[in-house]
Amino acid sequence: MKLSQLSAKPQLIKVVIDDEDIVSEFGEPVEFYTWDRQPMAMFIKMANIDHNNYGSVIDAVKELVLDEEGKPVLEQDATLPTKIMMRVITKIVEGLGKF
Repeated sequence: MKLSQLSAKPQLIKVVIDDEDIVSEFGEPVEFYTWDRQPMAMFIKMANIDHNNYGSVIDAVKELVLDEEGKPVLEQDATLPTKIMMRVITKIVEGLGKF
């Protein structure tokens, strides 16, 4: 297979957080979107994060948490409840390279 056959523009994909405790607390699954593939710069950024510094993790992940139009959800001072943010971070990190 030629490498050019694997090259494509990123596509938005829906990510659903449907853990029992999240659905119980919020009444329904929580969803957001992200790109199905990331540029190498993002992988490098994620690899160099100080995982003990919660702020640096959020700064890196917030670029990947999008709405259905591909716009960032966590802009400026917007934030999520801690429980949701932790699940979002987990979903993003688990999905890097797998979506």
